[in-house]
Amino acid sequence: MNRVLRFFGAPVVLFARTTRAGLREGVSWRESLVQLHELGGRSVWLVLTGMAFFGAVLVTIANSQARRFVGNVAVLGPAYFELLIRELGPVVSALLTASRAGASHAAELSTMSVNEQVEALEMSAGDPYSDLVAPRVVAGVLGVPLLSMLGTVAATLSAAAVAGLVFGVDGRAFMDPRYVDGWDLLAAGLKAVACGLYIPLAAAVAGLGARGGAEAVGEATTDGVVAASLGCLLIDLAVSLAFHLVRL
Repeated sequence: MNRVLRFFGAPVVLFARTTRAGLREGVSWRESLVQLHELGGRSVWLVLTGMAFFGAVLVTIANSQARRFVGNVAVLGPAYFELLIRELGPVVSALLTASRAGASHAAELSTMSVNEQVEALEMSAGDPYSDLVAPRVVAGVLGVPLLSMLGTVAATLSAAAVAGLVFGVDGRAFMDPRYVDGWDLLAAGLKAVACGLYIPLAAAVAGLGARGGAEAVGEATTDGVVAASLGCLLIDLAVSLAFHLVRL
């Protein structure tokens, strides 16, 4: 029970402390840009490559279903495009980002904690929340939505190419936006921003709480990735349910 409360409560408490410290001390935009490069720039190829493979898998599944039910995979294209825009694009891109950037953040912060660099920062009148956590949060809120858009484009182009080259149908059907509306775009944006907020917080909770030696760094890195990934899935579920209720 304590682990469950910590999983849900610790990022909320850390966000409150970071917001208060950021308002009091200010946030270094230079450090935020550095962290944006760390999160976005160093994750972009992983997201593009992973989402391109994901788009190919998606169109293969669509072809399998089409052969069973409707006979033409192009008929399913617009529905899969809506699913990609609203659900799979932002969430899978966020999971890929969490696997790399979440691990990087947790490993860096846990190493600083174990080496007592965080305590040294506090002794020199620094604030770990405004100096270490806030720039990572800013980078996540800006970076994950951008990566989600790029990942969605990569998956769409991959799906269209595989549909045309492998299954011999018009791949443009997987770019047909007839079912995509403003609610879908709003839901996708909220998921991407919420995941971008949660990933650095989950990593920071694990990293700043590390105590001990190298073993603690490894455990914190694993905990950070697991928490960030599960958090993204929970955010996806919560936003999807909320929009489902609102649209009723």
